[in-house]
Amino acid sequence: MVVAPVTATPTVAISPDSLMIPSGGHVVFQGVTWEQFEAIALTFGYTSGYRLAYDNEKLEIMVPFPEHEYFKSSLSDLVKDIADELDMDYACYGSTTWRQHLKKMGVEADDCFYIQNEAMVRGRTDLDTSLKTDPPPDLVLEIDVTSKSLARFPIYAQLGVPEIWRYDEGKLEIDELVKEGIYQQRETSVALPKIPASELPDLIEQHRSQGQRAIRKAVRSWAAQFRQSDE
Repeated sequence: MVVAPVTATPTVAISPDSLMIPSGGHVVFQGVTWEQFEAIALTFGYTSGYRLAYDNEKLEIMVPFPEHEYFKSSLSDLVKDIADELDMDYACYGSTTWRQHLKKMGVEADDCFYIQNEAMVRGRTDLDTSLKTDPPPDLVLEIDVTSKSLARFPIYAQLGVPEIWRYDEGKLEIDELVKEGIYQQRETSVALPKIPASELPDLIEQHRSQGQRAIRKAVRSWAAQFRQSDE
């Protein structure tokens, strides 16, 4: 569902209570200053069910479909299961809003993980979400079953996110940041070495009728082969 863009001004308060966005809908506000975005991100940070993206005074607020949340939750669990099977530490920071003032960019990931840089953030709740002193997440999940009008990849590129797993219409692609501003699709993950993440949607579908636990057990068994190949 596409919601027509509206214009935000300094006198307009944007809050969860002021918006009536249906499931799967989104609204784009034009002319939102950085200071407004910071205040809105703080307000929405206390309310689940919304996703924000900001790019040079354009702010998109979306409400995901249940399908979106199902695959976000499933893939998030599977990243953790795979990391466990590969004996790799990880830190999950969910839909934290990452932002950079100078570039006027900000985005809430569907989910995000520190893996290679996990030791730098281990156990911390005080991450610098402006990324001045802390690195960006090593891996971000983007679920594209809900319509979005503001492109996320250019924002992630400006924030320096090394890898994105993008799920859409039953397919999962891995995109690696290969140079400034450019993502390139690849067969296997960098954050979780040798893992062909594109195979995960088929594993989910094969076991979905049996429930989440069956999916996770199947993926753990599948992921174990990649650890054994290194032993």
